[in-house]
Amino acid sequence: MTTDPAELVTEFCARWAAPNVETILSYFTEDAIYYNIPMAPAEGVAAIRTLLPMMLNGMEGIDFVIHRQIAHGDLVMNERTDVMRRTNGARVELPVMGVFEVRDGRIAAWRDYFDLATVTAGLA
Repeated sequence: MTTDPAELVTEFCARWAAPNVETILSYFTEDAIYYNIPMAPAEGVAAIRTLLPMMLNGMEGIDFVIHRQIAHGDLVMNERTDVMRRTNGARVELPVMGVFEVRDGRIAAWRDYFDLATVTAGLA
């Protein structure tokens, strides 16, 4: 695992294509906050560990297609399309703006901004 913030976020995003909860969790600090802006934040690795299986339920994986990414120090922002691949063969494409704060080579905060209606309509 790299410690360069931009490379770390790129590597982290690629892990979602074939998600393994423990591997994904290894990218976070113990006190990390994961905030899907339309929903309540998950605070701490234990809360994130509880959230991930619910997010991944019925998914083969999620392809994070990064269109643009910028980094300034420990702050990384990317504009991307998350392509959720369902186990039933369906795909949901979700435009996302992601903001990552990196501390000591791990993700300390992750905020994703997206339209929840796009997700719920695609997963129905």
